[in-house]
Amino acid sequence: MKNLDAKHFWPKVVQVLPTDNFEVYAYFNDGSVRLYDVKPLLKSGTVFEPLIDIRIFKNKLAVINDTVAWDMGGNRDPRKCVDIDPFVVFEKPAVTDPLLKSAA
Repeated sequence: MKNLDAKHFWPKVVQVLPTDNFEVYAYFNDGSVRLYDVKPLLKSGTVFEPLIDIRIFKNKLAVINDTVAWDMGGNRDPRKCVDIDPFVVFEKPAVTDPLLKSAA
């Protein structure tokens, strides 16, 4: 969908898929897929520091509160997750669904 207005559309992440390169494919409620590069956020001394470990990055990735999140507590508690604003992820350009590419 083009030209979605935040007054009339609230982006919600419905599915996530991690890559081996610290990126996340985020599937949105409008049918689009966005690729978000998390690498710039992965710095020591920040809430994102644990995600520097690719196993944690991939295994803790989840959808919590309709956005890209990492379930750090293991119990889907939104107060103990690390998340990214869905509007920030939605601002990235739409990409082809990687699952469609692999099925071809």
